[in-house]
Amino acid sequence: MKAQLKPRINLDGRTALETVIPLETPFIVFVDPASSCNFKCTFCPTGHRGLIAETGRYQGAMKYDVFTKTIDDLAAFDKPIKVLRLYKDGEPFLNKRLADMIRYAKQSGHVDYIDTTTNGTFLTPERLAPVLEAGLDKINISVDGMTNATYREFTGFDFDFEKFVEGVKWLYANKGNCEISLKIPGELISEAQRQEFFDTFGDHCDRIFVENFAPCWPEFDVEERSGIKIGEKGIYQQALKPTDTCPYIFYAMSVNADGLVSSCFLDWGRKLIIGDVRKQPLKEIWTSAPMNALRLQHLEGRRCENGTCGSCGQLSHCLPDNIDEHRPMLLKRFRELATIDPKVPAPGGRRMPAPVAAE
Repeated sequence: MKAQLKPRINLDGRTALETVIPLETPFIVFVDPASSCNFKCTFCPTGHRGLIAETGRYQGAMKYDVFTKTIDDLAAFDKPIKVLRLYKDGEPFLNKRLADMIRYAKQSGHVDYIDTTTNGTFLTPERLAPVLEAGLDKINISVDGMTNATYREFTGFDFDFEKFVEGVKWLYANKGNCEISLKIPGELISEAQRQEFFDTFGDHCDRIFVENFAPCWPEFDVEERSGIKIGEKGIYQQALKPTDTCPYIFYAMSVNADGLVSSCFLDWGRKLIIGDVRKQPLKEIWTSAPMNALRLQHLEGRRCENGTCGSCGQLSHCLPDNIDEHRPMLLKRFRELATIDPKVPAPGGRRMPAPVAAE
């Protein structure tokens, strides 16, 4: 097998967050090219159309001018961001200007690295060649079973698995400098299919991994919605460890497909909105009163007072970083260096405001 047996995220050589918080420039900015998806996965909030409709969440592709404004705003930070993640709630390839987005960000000089995650529906030369040419650095491919029947059961989509395999092979053969990563949930395959997964894809990607399902989305019961039992190990096969302070809000933020900005990439219900990139500079949002109120809430050990953050399984099952033991020192430093408005509450635990149509 040519591929390395490694998770899609880099677990080695990570920056010790306690040495850099608060950050003037975020490490990562998520930008969602499309909030909708062609799959109806039972284990993902986006797959439940009625549930999403109840939130009032915009469903569709990001307008190109919203994207370019987001990238232009990055110029205000003191250095380029480390990673631009072109995915969040939906299937990125549903945005027909995905390649244009990658090219624009690459040429801006404000971004060091760009990756995306796809369900693999659009792995054709016609769709892949433009994004590779535009300079995509990494593509994560989610495999949701080893048969068409499994896809039908868990994604609600008539997937052509054989065509998908051919698409992966074409991508790897033509990838250039782009890294190809594949992962599959272990709960969706048998032990025999686990080996079949490695045999089928192991020579046609750079890294490959069998992950575990996790209760990562706040206020979304994966077990109840999907019928899949969550195991006693984390998403990357690691031992579970209780975590009280979310590190993501200190080094990342997320621009949703309509331009609303969330403090967290798991904000599927739009309860952690901290700004609107269409109306505000991104740097202003990064240091805004709502964002800092949320950070302060976590550093003061009051995360569970937040209806959204308090129900997040990401903290127990998925985190690569843990800053809990450094919280007293970070709280002192944060109060000294960050602008905090005691009158502004932290977002979370409430319904999102009336939706604003994407411009």
